[in-house]
Amino acid sequence: MAGNRPTRGATLNRDSVRFNLPEREADGDWLDAQGDVDGEAPKLRTTVTVEKPRTIITRNQSPDVGFDRSINPYRGCEHGCIYCFARPSHAYHDLSPGLDFESRLFAKPSAAVLLRAELSKRGYVARPIAFGTNTDPYQPIEGDWRITRACIEVLAETGHPLTITTKSDRVVRDIDLLAPMAARGLAVVALSVTSLDPRIAMTIEPRAPSPSRRLAAVRKLVDAGIPTHVSIAPVIPAVTDHEMEHLLERAAECGARTASFLPVRLPHEVAPLFRAWLDAHFPDRAGKVMATIRDIRGGRDNDPNFGTRMRGQGPWAELLRTRFHIACRKYGLNSERIAVRCDLFRAPKGPQGDLFG
Repeated sequence: MAGNRPTRGATLNRDSVRFNLPEREADGDWLDAQGDVDGEAPKLRTTVTVEKPRTIITRNQSPDVGFDRSINPYRGCEHGCIYCFARPSHAYHDLSPGLDFESRLFAKPSAAVLLRAELSKRGYVARPIAFGTNTDPYQPIEGDWRITRACIEVLAETGHPLTITTKSDRVVRDIDLLAPMAARGLAVVALSVTSLDPRIAMTIEPRAPSPSRRLAAVRKLVDAGIPTHVSIAPVIPAVTDHEMEHLLERAAECGARTASFLPVRLPHEVAPLFRAWLDAHFPDRAGKVMATIRDIRGGRDNDPNFGTRMRGQGPWAELLRTRFHIACRKYGLNSERIAVRCDLFRAPKGPQGDLFG
């Protein structure tokens, strides 16, 4: 495994071929002379493009997903998690699910205004809005853009329930909003922690906060009265699976009330990116990792089928479930169900809200 902290997650930046886009190849002859002409290539910098969507609430009808609506303030994610199942979505922008996904980001600064308008529509029925379902709402650019916070402000004002999933301790900056919402039964936060080993974490999630910072965030959220869940997502066989029990123990020590896990998923372009990452960082076990993933995924790199895609199948998946349930009982996790209220919602006041007030 590489000894230095990587600056990015993906080792490749190939264009997607799912939409018949031409795949670009670097010209080796030109690269031979490039250093003489231009000097060393500049470091990859993060860019943010403003996106102007017409709506902000995304709906889904997936039978194995526990929410029917979500908000994604950003496209792409600077955390650079190599396994991120959202990477293929960048292909819709003619961008690579590899390094482009981590460095060429999109922000939606009109999100709060759009949210207020959508909540004001006649007949709107409140259900929990999920943040962090595609890309992380608290990735580094949230510190400047504060789009997630602006949306939470609208939901707090209207008594609308929300759930947040993040790998970042930046969520604690919004405790002033989330704690009063949680006191009314309107907010739940999930912190994703995949490994306690800083060396492993820095390769699979190179720009996400360290595991210790995420667990400290769990404690701060719990101390503020916010129901907090720990998600071990994903579990990577032969890389992080041995940490499951210790992760659950630490989650319980930090005050988490519930936990879950998800075997690694490799949809579309994620599979070749993941294979290249294994070759770069874990060449000694790359074959074993992929063989185990295929065992969990019915002989393929990825299983897209509803029901089994989240759980996995076969003896490896069953072993992970058994270990998880035993550890949860041991550490007192999942003895209760965390739910949010939907009966406190009131349409927002303002230009849109007053139309129907």
